[in-house]
Amino acid sequence: MVKILILYYSRDGSTAEMANLIARGVESVKGAEAVLRTVPDLSTVCEKTASSIPAAGAIYATLDDLKTCDGLALGSPTRFGNMAAPLKHFLDNSTQLWFSGALSGKPAGVFTSTGSLHGGQETTLLSMMLPLMHHGMLILGLPYSENALRETTSGGTPYGPSRLASDDAPISEQEKALCLALGARLAKTALMLKTDA
Repeated sequence: MVKILILYYSRDGSTAEMANLIARGVESVKGAEAVLRTVPDLSTVCEKTASSIPAAGAIYATLDDLKTCDGLALGSPTRFGNMAAPLKHFLDNSTQLWFSGALSGKPAGVFTSTGSLHGGQETTLLSMMLPLMHHGMLILGLPYSENALRETTSGGTPYGPSRLASDDAPISEQEKALCLALGARLAKTALMLKTDA
């Protein structure tokens, strides 16, 4: 059994919806389990104190969740072409895992949602890849053999699933398909790597 951590930040629910679809993709693969985790908001004055269990949605991630996963899907809404501060804050505090090499050799993928079509989806995905590469993770994108990548007119990139979430538009069929595909790809890769170990 492999455990794929789906770690995300979502303010309005668009990224959370993608996270749940990726989890479905993970669990479509026999021998794979999806673990959904989120991070708390930050205050503009000081670090916000949050209870360990949020009122709704996934529970807050711990460094142990990262350490014990066999693969990772990292998601954030776009903030000026970058990942949101709460997710970056969490990753900035993962130095002890970097020192120990706890994430090295594990597969990882990224996903994002934006409020506008050219709102920085690809740069956000790339910004999330950088700390994962420093951790030694194996970055997985989406190949063009995924038909939805060629058919989409909204979100979707070879760097990872993305979503156009403007004006409360529902997630498109192509965006859904790419989320499911990333989840399955992470799970299959984690299983292959575990078998080879």
